[in-house]
Amino acid sequence: MTYHNALERYIDATNSHDFNNVKEVLHPNAIYWFTDQSCTSIEEIGNYFKNAWNIIKEEMYSATDVQWIAVSEKIATCTYTYNYTGYHNGKLVSGSGRATNVFTLFNNEWKLIHEHLSSL
Repeated sequence: MTYHNALERYIDATNSHDFNNVKEVLHPNAIYWFTDQSCTSIEEIGNYFKNAWNIIKEEMYSATDVQWIAVSEKIATCTYTYNYTGYHNGKLVSGSGRATNVFTLFNNEWKLIHEHLSSL
């Protein structure tokens, strides 16, 4: 698996709405920075995801304008525009923002160790 595949796998896992799938692609020491909260443990990240999926039903997440800005044998960093659609209180909503993801090679697999999301 390449780091490109790791990003695709992460997005697919996110769209499954099952945090066990997301957890499979996370490094054990993953840290997330969201606009409204920082999560520094897998448990905190899981709670954030589950809450977001509860607020935005049937959310679909995607990445556009992906740019791999730093790549080595063990680390790969990309920036992209994130997009989402879903239902909030029964109404279709959508939005976008900026994302930075850092993947690292861990036990011969690319794992997400950091994500930074900010709304536009």
